[in-house]
Amino acid sequence: VQLQASGGGLVQTGASLRLSCAASGRPFSNYNVAWFRQAPGKEREFVAAIWRRSAPRYADSVKGRFAISRDNAKDTVYLQMSSLKPDDTAVYYCAADPSLILSSIYDPRQYDYWGQGTMVTVSS
Repeated sequence: VQLQASGGGLVQTGASLRLSCAASGRPFSNYNVAWFRQAPGKEREFVAAIWRRSAPRYADSVKGRFAISRDNAKDTVYLQMSSLKPDDTAVYYCAADPSLILSSIYDPRQYDYWGQGTMVTVSS
């Protein structure tokens, strides 16, 4: 499966953005999908995941502000980001895998498929 992330941009603190991760090549509904982010000089970190048989998972730092959802008819996963803060500034990546167990979702090394990333910059 090929992933295409989009929707990033430059916004002010408190603004909202919606990121999209569009898939092609295989039915996206068969995949578990996550968003990660990587700020300059930092490691890639887990943001949110949507699993086929479980409730979405969120990093504590985004819980209550971000929401992940999917539209299987469009083969797209979204990350709605609200109340953005400068600390949210990073390149955001979507990742997918058909067979990860739930306990592995936080580790980026476990994902086989990645989008190219989309930059989110939040100014203060």
